[in-house]
Parts: sequence; structure tokens; C-alpha cells
Amino acid sequence: MSSTELRHTALDAVHRALGATMTDFAGWDMPLRYGSERDEHLAVRNRAGLFDLSHMGEITVTGDQAAAFLNHALVGDIASVGVGRARYTMICRTDGGILDDLIVYRLAETEYMVVANASNAQVVLDALTERAEGFDAEVRDDRDAYALIAVQGPESPGILKSLTDADLDGLKYYAGLPGTVAGVPALIARTGYTGEDGFELFVAPEHAVELWQALTKAGEGAGLVPCGLSCRDTLRLEAGMPLYGHELTTSLTPFDAGLGRVVKFEKEGDFVGREALTEAAARAQENPPRVLVGLVAEGRRVPRAGYAVVAGGEVIGEVTSGAPSPTLGKPIAMAYVDAAHAAPGTEGVGVDIRGTHEPYQVVALPFYKRRK
Repeated sequence: MSSTELRHTALDAVHRALGATMTDFAGWDMPLRYGSERDEHLAVRNRAGLFDLSHMGEITVTGDQAAAFLNHALVGDIASVGVGRARYTMICRTDGGILDDLIVYRLAETEYMVVANASNAQVVLDALTERAEGFDAEVRDDRDAYALIAVQGPESPGILKSLTDADLDGLKYYAGLPGTVAGVPALIARTGYTGEDGFELFVAPEHAVELWQALTKAGEGAGLVPCGLSCRDTLRLEAGMPLYGHELTTSLTPFDAGLGRVVKFEKEGDFVGREALTEAAARAQENPPRVLVGLVAEGRRVPRAGYAVVAGGEVIGEVTSGAPSPTLGKPIAMAYVDAAHAAPGTEGVGVDIRGTHEPYQVVALPFYKRRK
């Protein structure tokens, strides 16, 4: 494969038949949108949306010491995750910098699936392989073994129920169980990146088209629409969910990102980055670094990643993600700002948009919380 050749998911022909606008995302040719990204976004908030997430990186970890190994390699307490449950966690460098944020599913007593972001899958695979030395644990690259289809939104449980006899009512948030959907064997996980209820279905690539079509048909009466990466980004932004490369980078520790809760110092055994993270935790308590906040525009101009956040003529922070919010009807952004300007309601904060200081309101994250 040449370095410029994009990878295609098992659903590539389906996206093209639907008239999707495709884009290069982390080396994959992915659907950006099928029609209006605003319509796709609102469909997920109010009804349901169907996503191809097959670019995500699945890594299987097996062996008698799989739990102890993952406790060593990652910052979370993975050994305490029950079979059939999942956990949000991170993998850090020895200096505490975030290599990636991950979801880890415990599939069996000695089997786990680590799901990494597409852009970091190789980095995570390499780090895990290296860190597995000395443990009775095998790290396997399963990126080609899975297609990943997500159905998200308030109508998603009803749509999925019509295609499976799996106990969806008993399936909690951040849990996964093996089952059959439309006759296709799948790992059914109640996870997502939209701020809505929903499911992620891990299936063999050869079953992806069949499953996508069955979900499309089952969702016809419920207003289900295919959704691209563009609305996935605005959905996660409204839900205050971090995106690697924006809110999370190797230059930040989980404590800098306001996500220190994922670091479990009390777990058994040592873990990579413990010393640096202990210091980062102490620093964050004594002298908080910049804090991740929400910004809501008073005007119409959209802030973008990298734009300076200003107050009193001084730069006090930087935008990490920004977009028009279809739910709020105005532009929003996440930004790291000095602790002195981080309190919701702080006056006099703006974003430098091409030389003009546009006024913004500081708000607590998330911008949007679904009604339970």
C-alpha cells in the first residue's frame, strides 16, 4: 500500500451509493456527511443516526496476566472491570503525557478489547506490545477483524430491539454483551460519542453491509438517518467530550485536561507514568494550570482550534475545538483558559477571530445533557 493510498471500510460502497461526501480521516476514506450536517446532528439529538466507525482501532489482549498487564500499561484500574463491562481510560507516556484515550471492554476473564482512536491505533499497539514484555499476556492487532457500526439517539433502543433478542434493557451504559443483531453475531456495547443513548456494534467486516441495511430498514419509521464524521464532531463537542489532538495531546497530562479522575493511584501494582502523574496531580491541586471550559458566542462568528482566548487585552487561553451548535443555535467552543478566568459567568472574555475580539460567555461543560 502506498503512503498516499487511503484505507476503505467494509461500507465504502454503501457510503458512495448514498452520495456521501468523503474525506481523509487518519488515513481512512470516511463519510464526512451525506446531506446537511445540521439535519444529521438534529436527527441524532431527536431521533436516531447511523454511523460507520470502522476506522477505530481494536486491539485484543489475552492471557492469564491480561488484567495485571493492562493495569501496568494504562492509568485506570482495569483489573476491577467486570466481565461484560467497559471503562474509559488513557494510556500515558512515562512523563505523564497522554498518548490516547481509550475504551477497554472486558470480554472474558482473561480477554479484553482495547479500542483506540484511528489516528493513534498504531502508537497504542506499539506501546502495548512493548509494555507487555514480562507479562503472560498477548497483544493482538485486530483492526482488520472488526467493522464498527453505531446507532445513536433516543430512538436507537427501539430500533435495535426490533433486530435482536439480546437484553438491551439490562445492558447498562459502558457495558457490552455478545449477541445477534439481524442474524449477525455482534458485540453489542452501550457506548457512544454523541451525548445520547446509543449502541456500538462490533461485527466481522463481511457482515457490515448486511447489518447496515437491516438497521436502515428497521429505522425507517423512527427517522433514522446515516450520519458522517462532521456531525459526530458537533455532537461530541456539545456533550463536552474531548477529542484527541484537540483537548488531549502528549503535552498534557490527564490532570491538565481536567480528567485526573481516570488515573487510579490506588490500584495494585506500578503503572507507566505513575511518578510523573503523582507530581501532576499535586501541581493541579496547588496551582491549577489552564482549565478546560465551554465558550458560547454572543455573535455569529465561529471560533476554530488554535484561536487565542483573550481578556483585558491579554491572551488567557486557546480554543481547542469550535463549531456552530445546531442544538444551541449559536457558535460554541471548548478552550483551555487560565484558572482566573475559568469560572462560569466570567465577564470580559473574548476570542480573537482574525484580529477582532468577539465576545464569548464562559460556561460549564457540557453544553448539552440529554434528558434521562
